[in-house]
Amino acid sequence: MAVNVYATSVTTENLSRHDLLSWVNRSLDLNLTKIEQLCTGAVYCQFMHMLFSNNINIKKVKWNSKLEHEYIANFKILQECFKKVRVDQNVPVEKLVKGRFQDNFEFVQWFKKFFDANYREECADYDAINMRSGAGLGIADSKKGAAARPMGHVKKSVATVKPMLKRAPTTPKEEDKENSQRAGSPRSTARMANTTAPARRAPTSSASTQELNVMREELEEARSESTALQTTVEALEKERDFYFAKLRDIELICQDVEGEDGAGLNIKELCEKVTEILYATEEGFLPPEEDVNGVDDSQY
Repeated sequence: MAVNVYATSVTTENLSRHDLLSWVNRSLDLNLTKIEQLCTGAVYCQFMHMLFSNNINIKKVKWNSKLEHEYIANFKILQECFKKVRVDQNVPVEKLVKGRFQDNFEFVQWFKKFFDANYREECADYDAINMRSGAGLGIADSKKGAAARPMGHVKKSVATVKPMLKRAPTTPKEEDKENSQRAGSPRSTARMANTTAPARRAPTSSASTQELNVMREELEEARSESTALQTTVEALEKERDFYFAKLRDIELICQDVEGEDGAGLNIKELCEKVTEILYATEEGFLPPEEDVNGVDDSQY
């Protein structure tokens, strides 16, 4: 069984992001550049396979995952392994798969302490690349390629539009002669064709298109969540105002009674007024089910 560890965000033992990335890359032969790239869950699955190889099916891990539902599948594998070896730590999957720095940074801080507490000498012979059949981490590879492509496109564009220096002819005759020679030369013909040909845009790779689609899906999901939250907040505010108005009406009745110095106080009438306010409804609010079904409240 695993050795459980407990860590807080306020501790002098916490490592920097660079130290954590260096540890991950060195241990698993990867080339991660950001803490956010741990959001796929694949790294944690392989670390658990290194520590507890008999309690996790490494073949089910999606190494080249680039979509959120694939990340969730990896974290489910991790949670199953945690359950088998009795790890008490909660895995905030919904936060981690969003790829935000702070959430992933806090979790990997805890995981590093957990790894150190459960590390054994035989783990030193673990062949990370062979265990994942030479696969890399899809999110790291795609981002690296996306960063390299625009530079080549810029250089090509600059080379295409770079102006050519010409020597000005000294006389009109020399100018006519020079133009006729240039018109008949193959080099000038090719240059004119390059100048007049419309500029072509470099084709977008499939990886960039897929990344764009993923970003669009995440944007739509974020918009849907925002709309749902806004609707919930509006409903709660309306309900708050509804019950606050009832309390205010009851407060006014109590103030009126106090102002009469207790003269002619009728407890029954006071209770009837308060009950009437409590059970009053308005548009958007339904009466209790007991009232709807015709149950007499007086029996209670």
